[in-house]
Amino acid sequence: METVSEIIGTMRAVAPAGRRRLDEQTLGQLRDLTRSLIASREGAAAEHARFLSIAERGLCLPEAELAGRLRGAAVLVTGGTGCIGSALMAQLAARCPGRLVSVSRGVSGHWPRHARGEYLHADVRDQAAVAELIAGIKPDLVFHVAAQRDPGLAEAEVHRTVSTNVLGTRNVLTAAAQAGVPQVVCASTGKALRPYSPDIYTASKRAAEWITSAVAVAGDMECTVGRFTHVLDNSIIYQRLLGWADEPQDGVIRLHGTDIAFYVQSALESAQLLLLAALGGRRGESRVHAISDLGWPVSLLDLALAVLARSGSATPIYISGYDRGYEEIPFPGLYDPLTAGDVSPLLNAFEAAAMVASPCPMVDAFRVEAASGHRTAKLLNALAEVCDQTQDPNAVRAALNELSWGLLDASLAAAPRTALRRSAAMAQRHGDSLGADHRRVLEAIQDHAYPAASLAVGRAGSARPPAQQTQAAPPNQADTGFFCR
Repeated sequence: METVSEIIGTMRAVAPAGRRRLDEQTLGQLRDLTRSLIASREGAAAEHARFLSIAERGLCLPEAELAGRLRGAAVLVTGGTGCIGSALMAQLAARCPGRLVSVSRGVSGHWPRHARGEYLHADVRDQAAVAELIAGIKPDLVFHVAAQRDPGLAEAEVHRTVSTNVLGTRNVLTAAAQAGVPQVVCASTGKALRPYSPDIYTASKRAAEWITSAVAVAGDMECTVGRFTHVLDNSIIYQRLLGWADEPQDGVIRLHGTDIAFYVQSALESAQLLLLAALGGRRGESRVHAISDLGWPVSLLDLALAVLARSGSATPIYISGYDRGYEEIPFPGLYDPLTAGDVSPLLNAFEAAAMVASPCPMVDAFRVEAASGHRTAKLLNALAEVCDQTQDPNAVRAALNELSWGLLDASLAAAPRTALRRSAAMAQRHGDSLGADHRRVLEAIQDHAYPAASLAVGRAGSARPPAQQTQAAPPNQADTGFFCR
């Protein structure tokens, strides 16, 4: 019998990555190879069971403090009809708010509604509607959960994603500040730990985190963030696997790769994380919260094989390569080995250096640090102008990309120089294999890590001093293809 690696190698040879269509002969070969892979790969069923069990996980909550914060309060949830929004509405309703309101654009799935909740309609992209609604409700606390959450769809619907995730967040925060709301808690993604990304979803959520921080620093409103990884209850990956397995004879399961593993959390954990973020706010700064221990990442290949075995489906697996919107190789200086094993994997090396106390031992928090200046604000205004003038995806993408590079510079300018130098040293070891974007990120890190050397380069054209050698990063997202929601 062939080994798992031999079977996978044959699958790649039979059907190289990047094909949009597969002929019947190739599909037949892949079906046979997939059956062999199911028979040869041990532990897939156990991995599937572990994945499903995550739905029951929850966090410890300081109930007395939550009761004091929520009892009798007017609470508004944007996106309260979605998966996480619905779970949050249930958590809030159980703690006796004085008024509980959900606002969404009217699109909802099978998620339950709650008798104590009021359900209103407004699109966060509509600045006037959002301002009128928040001014009328005068909430004591706003949870901003509404977003476009699909990385693949973000690449196809660039304007809608950016206008929702970036400008929609600005609309909510601006309206809340104008209405005198004491605090806003925003939902974000673990993908935002990347200092820079050309991917629309990641860049849009990172920009939203920066907007949240800028509003917090500029005014009296507390602004906090909860970062989620892949949420099991509305898992795009799992639903696709189930759908592909149920397709007719010409169906196929497309996997980006066979070494991918991903962290997972439950909708309950996500809702509870937002509650904890509400307790972790401080005036004059923004804090980001993430679950400390997400467990061992789930193997995507095992999940696919278990779905096929459980359903008895003959659908073959095709290793298709990475789609746009999904990063194949993260920046190699993303994690610092000195802290990576002790903090949430949803925090990068620079963020780990800015950690603060959190309201729960199961959650890590850090203070968002970014250099002040008008350049990023101008770039955000330029993005808004582009979105007002056109829906052309290339124009919107270019404006968002300019903002992303500006945010990278502002973040690095505020990062501890020690962390910058360690990151530069780790990334420089992979210098020969870095793509253009990652080379530019490394150069930016080096510029901020060695400012005197950067000035010397500008004056004399000399090279920067070589980064000091440091401990290599342990196997993690950069080496095994882990990705976060």
